[in-house]
Amino acid sequence: MERRIYLDHAAAMPVRPEVARFGRGFPDGFIGNPSTLYREGLAAQEAVSRAREKVAALVGARAPDSIIFTGGATESNNIAIRGTALRNKKSGKNVVASAIEHISVLNPAKDLQKNGFSLTLVPVDRYGTIDLSALDAAVTPETVVTSVHYANNEIGTVEPIREVAAIVHDRGGLFHVDATDAAGRIPIDVERDGIDLLTLSGNQLGGPQGTGALYVRPGVRVQPVLVGGGQERGLRPGTENVVGIACMGEAARITKEEMPEESRRLAAIRDRLISGITGLPEAYLTGHPTERLPHHASFRFSRIEGESIQLAMNMLGIAVATGSACTSRTLEASHVLLAIGLAHEEAHGSMVATLGRANSVDEVPRIVGAVEETIKRLRAITPL
Repeated sequence: MERRIYLDHAAAMPVRPEVARFGRGFPDGFIGNPSTLYREGLAAQEAVSRAREKVAALVGARAPDSIIFTGGATESNNIAIRGTALRNKKSGKNVVASAIEHISVLNPAKDLQKNGFSLTLVPVDRYGTIDLSALDAAVTPETVVTSVHYANNEIGTVEPIREVAAIVHDRGGLFHVDATDAAGRIPIDVERDGIDLLTLSGNQLGGPQGTGALYVRPGVRVQPVLVGGGQERGLRPGTENVVGIACMGEAARITKEEMPEESRRLAAIRDRLISGITGLPEAYLTGHPTERLPHHASFRFSRIEGESIQLAMNMLGIAVATGSACTSRTLEASHVLLAIGLAHEEAHGSMVATLGRANSVDEVPRIVGAVEETIKRLRAITPL
């Protein structure tokens, strides 16, 4: 029986073995609460503090205290969008985002509209690159926060972050970046890139699910989305997940160390995969051909449905995605694919392959062959 091939690392990454071993290094019965001052609590404080330093180093943050640990990227995005807008509403009540942001950015922004804010969505080109001229027109002195992801999770396009930051700061606004899919794949430096708030996911670094972080530049005012105690500078109340946070920190450390070599390795596999699949009939690359994440290959196929592709590939022993995992339960066409100009029927025929440490170039022929078999069989029975 052939070994399964997993190609959906954008949805969930396996916890790195080194990180799992690191987590098991905590003693049995570990009970430290970082808010206490006795020995066990101080040990927990130290574990969280070390993790904060490791995550800060990954994204170039000079002050470790600028890292706020959360329960995941969705929570970080909510704090960044809702918390920043509500805390600074005296400066303006407009929020700007690219039209292809993750729903954990778009939905909090839309929720703010119920509280008197306006939302402006900025278009992208056919590759998913934000229209800087449209952004320049959209961001005004009334814009309190602008959110543009570092790279898109569905089509892999990397955005011109520094140019976006210059426009936002020229109007006096705050700039949030969702780096969930980019962190650990491409170099990020919040100081160099002009980023005020940055979202991270622990699992996307090879750490445990249910862990995340938000970088908040010193001096930026944010209010909590949940209220409670004073943990995490008052922005994320509740007892910290000490072991999970420590494991996220260790994953960030290892990822930073391995990123240059691993990104080059994955990019070579990605390019072979793109070459093979786009050589098939009526198969097209989505996203930017060169300015894309090193582990990300995304496609659309004429006259077949993405869900059928996913199920057929699964039967052939290969796990792939169709759009974002966070929207896969809906029957609607991807807002990302519609925003890059695809018709509804084109947007429904998508497949996303995201690579990880266990993938190798030797798998490419089998993957391409499975895609070819899948699209031939589905087109033979499709009513489209």
